[in-house]
Amino acid sequence: MKEQKKHIVFIANPISGTAGKQFVVKLIEEYLDRSRYTYSIATTERVGHATELAQKAVREGADIVCAIGGDGTVNEVANGLVHTQTALAIIPSGSGNGLARHLRIPTDPLNAIKILNRGMTQVMDYGIVNGKSFFCTCGVGFDAFISQKFAESGKRGPVSYLENVLNNSLKYHPETYDVEIVNNKYNEEIHQACKAFLISCANASQYGNNAYIAPSASVRDGMMDVTIIEPFTAIEAPLIATQLFSGTIEQNSRIKTFQCQKVKIHRSQPGAVHYDGDPIMMGEDVEVELMAGGLLCVCPAEEGMPEVEVRVQNFITEHFRNMYNKTEELIQQNMLKTQRITQLNKDILRKLSGK
Repeated sequence: MKEQKKHIVFIANPISGTAGKQFVVKLIEEYLDRSRYTYSIATTERVGHATELAQKAVREGADIVCAIGGDGTVNEVANGLVHTQTALAIIPSGSGNGLARHLRIPTDPLNAIKILNRGMTQVMDYGIVNGKSFFCTCGVGFDAFISQKFAESGKRGPVSYLENVLNNSLKYHPETYDVEIVNNKYNEEIHQACKAFLISCANASQYGNNAYIAPSASVRDGMMDVTIIEPFTAIEAPLIATQLFSGTIEQNSRIKTFQCQKVKIHRSQPGAVHYDGDPIMMGEDVEVELMAGGLLCVCPAEEGMPEVEVRVQNFITEHFRNMYNKTEELIQQNMLKTQRITQLNKDILRKLSGK
């Protein structure tokens, strides 16, 4: 008996992260396995629209909803799919692509489509911070502060993000937090006051761009990995940054880590919180809880931080892909300029000839 084809709804964010969304659409048309899938494509028009489109796809019986965008787009799409039988898929095209990287989904769109063609579905956890769902990380402190500055700058991409980090890291004043750990790995309740540069609550291992804030995290273990970075000096900053990107941050004495299902954070005043990189203002009390097994996802069985050789290979591949995308963008811009100049010359000749 012939297997019935599954339907995929692709949801594209035209303004997220990197350029080349039309290129991705062409790749889908050419390389998506039509013997397994039918598909349709929708484009977001405003904040929150991807969630609405995902919910609509669920109501209409879609088997898979695939986010084409960055972590913000993935968050919105996944929000519309939790606790349903419709699976999330990702073709990464954002600035950081934290969840996709953790799930071993290639940042190269063609290879991401190949993952989709394999059709392997896994169950994954997600988190909730004061009623807002997150699928990768959330946090308070410096990372939330930078997310807010990044959003206010109106610029996209890792270069802009790095500029904000460098400009603000030494100016930032760490806060004092009251932290209560509930349902931790050893079924103990821990309560402590601490001064922290940041507190990160991670479902996945990284922020994005291979910055591993919780290298041991798994999206399938029913536990949240909490990382507290204590205040540090300017001399210590380069080492912490190096360990963040090498996946060895847990070795630093300034870092405290633990696993739990729920954490309550109290601070002296309202402030920024980020969820999957998007900032939002919240009150003095921040409650974060992990929801085990609430989402289906099309991805490999492997997850988390890959071996060093794979990370180097991925870096080289991504570097050349970004160069290709930039070249394509410049070619398109030059073609448009040439067309405008040609039309202008025609208009001038027409006026000179009196026609």
